Amino acid sequence: MKKEIRTRLKNRAIAMAQEPEQKVTSSASINIIAFALGSENYCIESAFVREVYPLKDFTPLPGVSSYIFGIINVRGQILPVVDLKKFFNLPERGLGELNKVIILCDDQMEFGILADMVHGTQEIELEDIRNVPSTVTGIGEEYLKGVTKESLIILNAKRLLCDKSIVVNEEVT
Repeated sequence: MKKEIRTRLKNRAIAMAQEPEQKVTSSASINIIAFALGSENYCIESAFVREVYPLKDFTPLPGVSSYIFGIINVRGQILPVVDLKKFFNLPERGLGELNKVIILCDDQMEFGILADMVHGTQEIELEDIRNVPSTVTGIGEEYLKGVTKESLIILNAKRLLCDKSIVVNEEVT
């Protein structure tokens, strides 16, 4: 009986000492941050998101485009904030909370976008991303990457970050 128990324990130890099998996936995926603008749900690749910051205080800027909400101070760094509802000419549907700022960044640009609510992060398989349907209106196609199965509209962060119309760089004479 003892020999049988030793054999069983030895086999169990050998099995537990084996390297776990790596799960191989055939498709690539992206990590996204999902958020709401009014009654619509959007997402953006988390690779372009520095952080989500609560909107406490902001300073409006006179004489700039209507979609520039203002500027905020994030730990000593002054950042412009863009209201995507106005930037994309989306209809105003009720009052939104607009209490979160998703700070986008790459090696050239950094600014915040307003969000009513941040739902969280998730991983999306690239093969599950569908083309943008013609029913999505108001947003230029160049700012969209696609739509998920859950009807999240994926914004093209790279295109937003390189858009020169968002840059506020005017000198007063």
